[in-house]
Amino acid sequence: MAKINILDSTVFNRIAAGEVVDRPYSVVKEFVENSLDAGAKNITVEIERGGKDRICVTDDGDGIERSEMRSAFLPHATSKIAKAEDLDHIHTLGFRGEALASIASVARVTLRSKAKGAEEAYEMRCEGGKLGECVPCALGGGTEIEAEALFFNTPVRAKFLKTDRGEEGEISNFVSRFVLGNPNVAFRYIVDGKLVLQSFGGGLEEAVAAVYGAGVLSQCYHIDAVKHGIHLHGYLGRPSFTKANRTYQSVFVNGRYIVNNTVNSAIANAYASYLMKRQYPFYVLFIDVPPEIVDVNVHPNKADVRFENNQVVYGCIYSVVSAVLDGNAAALDFVVGAKDTAHGEEAAEPSKLHKPNTEPVPFPDVGASERERRGEPYTVSEKKQDKGTESTSTRSLQSIIPDKEINKTDDAASYDDLFHFAKPSQMRGGAPFVFHDSASKQTAESVKNEVAGRAEDIFAENKRFLEEREKKVKQQKWILDNAVFRGVLFNTYLLYEEGDNVYIIDQHAAHERLIFDRLKAEMDARKVMRQPMLVPFILTANAEESAFLSEHLGEISAIGFDIEEFGGASFKISTVPLDLQNIDLNAFFADLFSEVGSLRSIRLSDLLRDKIAMTACKHAVKGGMLLTDSEKEKLFAMLHGDLGLKCPHGRPVCVRLTKTEIEKMFKRIV
Repeated sequence: MAKINILDSTVFNRIAAGEVVDRPYSVVKEFVENSLDAGAKNITVEIERGGKDRICVTDDGDGIERSEMRSAFLPHATSKIAKAEDLDHIHTLGFRGEALASIASVARVTLRSKAKGAEEAYEMRCEGGKLGECVPCALGGGTEIEAEALFFNTPVRAKFLKTDRGEEGEISNFVSRFVLGNPNVAFRYIVDGKLVLQSFGGGLEEAVAAVYGAGVLSQCYHIDAVKHGIHLHGYLGRPSFTKANRTYQSVFVNGRYIVNNTVNSAIANAYASYLMKRQYPFYVLFIDVPPEIVDVNVHPNKADVRFENNQVVYGCIYSVVSAVLDGNAAALDFVVGAKDTAHGEEAAEPSKLHKPNTEPVPFPDVGASERERRGEPYTVSEKKQDKGTESTSTRSLQSIIPDKEINKTDDAASYDDLFHFAKPSQMRGGAPFVFHDSASKQTAESVKNEVAGRAEDIFAENKRFLEEREKKVKQQKWILDNAVFRGVLFNTYLLYEEGDNVYIIDQHAAHERLIFDRLKAEMDARKVMRQPMLVPFILTANAEESAFLSEHLGEISAIGFDIEEFGGASFKISTVPLDLQNIDLNAFFADLFSEVGSLRSIRLSDLLRDKIAMTACKHAVKGGMLLTDSEKEKLFAMLHGDLGLKCPHGRPVCVRLTKTEIEKMFKRIV
């Protein structure tokens, strides 16, 4: 029987670091949260090589007493809480007491601090969990904490870090959220010795302008609403102000940046009838609730929270956002300054919006108490008294948020008919089951070799089958030397008869494919010719988008764009590919930015292919257009009998019906 070991602190701290410190941004997050909890009003964040070499956070907070500096590095040591009951009333960002011990176990950490009222500052170093001596140092006040050589003793973790720019983008994203979430605190963010972001603690308006630019404010509604005891305030983007990804969305619950399904679903559903597919709203929203009704102790990274009643939170957020977007009378109470701009019967500013044809789906009033139905303020004590009569207080989120629609493909073909793969039920761990008689004398090694051999045979056979099938599809051509034109259906489908077969050709799909093939051939064979722009195009991105672009500058340049960094998170584009000189750069980069945050890697060749496909679609003859006889003959001749083609969007160019199939339809044969 294995012996039960009591792990040493250096071991369990490194295990805990796997949850608390997964990337350099986690270190920045924990350091800055400690500074904010210490009451700092000025915070400086410095990083080098994406935080891999060095992370330093300096603040002017309360500082740490000399007698407590050693305790700060111990696991489960915190000044935020003292007893279990404190977990129900958390008012600080940190409280678990794991961060510093975990970080110090995988990095070289130096802590310098001078407590308020103290005469001297002190320094303590910790390398890989081993504490040094507490010695005097030079520091004006507050705290300076520095982490160097992150993951120096865990090379496996270090190997899976992103590139320097990738890690820098993650950190920049979190620093931006700290600026937005703490608008009364001044921040300085320095990357490799260069000042990248600075705020002056002048309020939310100034913070939003510092992160996104002053022009964003004119595209947003400034809201301030109280409903059922929940305080909502911040900025909501107008429906016309959309983004290509969700990186422009920030939600803060009691000052803590979170990503929560209940909140995100409420806002997304309120915007749903205003936005097109793959468009996302902009918002910086603060939600202040009594700490008793929210649980922040969900995960070590504290990225999500749980509400006592998801239904109330969802309903409040949905109703406020919907009222502002719809421009109804309630918006006068929610939009800051709306009542001041309303004169007589004139509507408030939100009503100037164009209303959609379909009204947003109202929040379902499932299991709400009488007080909630009447719209009276929600209090914690009354809610707890209602718990005995409300059977739905613990209803799951699924019961109050509409299910997402599942996109289904039109392809009804059976995979068993198309692919000769082994059944999943025949597989175990990537290899087929192998059954042996109990009396078999095969050794475990021979069984293992047999399983591996059969798996290799199956995958090799599958590969050959797919290659042969693809080869047959490519070689498939219907020779129509004797085809006779029989007419047109709906000014869209051309009918040809040949022997016992009828061919129905979609004129738009056929023409679109022909144009696409020609443009693609020109694109593949082209020499990169660049067209200088009279006025350079300036592209503004946020931190994550900027890091994404920086990683792909070489690929973008290779296809014909001259693009370079233009200060901050901006990029200057001075030339475009000659054969795409009429390209909409805003739309092109919006498509590119839609890949930010996704797990799949972007291929610019695929994006260009989509642009070519759109060009082909716009120039192809449309369904319903009446073609002349010469145009029909020319289109048919251009196909060269290759009617097995598909248009760039995957629709078939031609469908064949045999005489037998038609006679079966009319029951002439069975």
